[in-house]
Amino acid sequence: MRIGSHVDQDDPLAEAEARQADVVQFFLGDPQGWKKPAPRDDAEILRGSKVQIFIHAPYVINVASPNNRIRVPSRRLLLQQAQAAAAIGADGLIVHGGHVTKDTDMSVGFENWRKAFAYAAEQGGFGLPVLIENTAGGNFACARHLDNLARLWDAVGEYEPGFCLDTCHAHAGGEVLDTVVDRVKAITGKIDLVHANDSRDAFNSGRDRHANLGAGNIDPGTIADIISAAGSPAVVETPGDATAQAADIALIRKLTTR
Repeated sequence: MRIGSHVDQDDPLAEAEARQADVVQFFLGDPQGWKKPAPRDDAEILRGSKVQIFIHAPYVINVASPNNRIRVPSRRLLLQQAQAAAAIGADGLIVHGGHVTKDTDMSVGFENWRKAFAYAAEQGGFGLPVLIENTAGGNFACARHLDNLARLWDAVGEYEPGFCLDTCHAHAGGEVLDTVVDRVKAITGKIDLVHANDSRDAFNSGRDRHANLGAGNIDPGTIADIISAAGSPAVVETPGDATAQAADIALIRKLTTR
């Protein structure tokens, strides 16, 4: 079982070593920016590393948006991010499920997601799996609640997307964690990555505030059980420095081998 963390993008392999991590996740640029990611000088080293790599897409991407000034550049940037991630040997690109506006039918968002995958296919493909991540809040989110996730998969399933399950997001989004893995797999077929995060806030709060394991409202044992049931790598996106995240990683390893 491969366990790691989200790390700074400057020297991800050194960050992995500092945390004793088997897997890392990082951004390829500004998480709030729209710029095409630049080629990395360490691309060959990253491709040859035994550390498994995932890339998180910028938060600004919202391919579900009914606003074409957001949707069209989001679609383009998603493809650019995926191609740049593939160039360094990443195993997947994580992107949030996005949302529509209050005056837009949810079906528009699902159809816009389908168009994003169709656009990428026309351009030669993403080059690696795109993992759609569940989100914590928003009444018009495409991937907060599993009923909407099922509608999203009906729209994009033919393109074989992957899925990233965030434990904090599921808890804050109102999904019962004890059964969430089976319910997600019934929709997506598999879970490719777990974001193993505790939550500072209560169940169904809609608030996306991560906590270190054991410092929030989710039993660490529940998070460990989710990772085991998912059968996928896991990364913590928890607060603090390398020491704090190393403690989270060590706790997961302990609980998943009990």
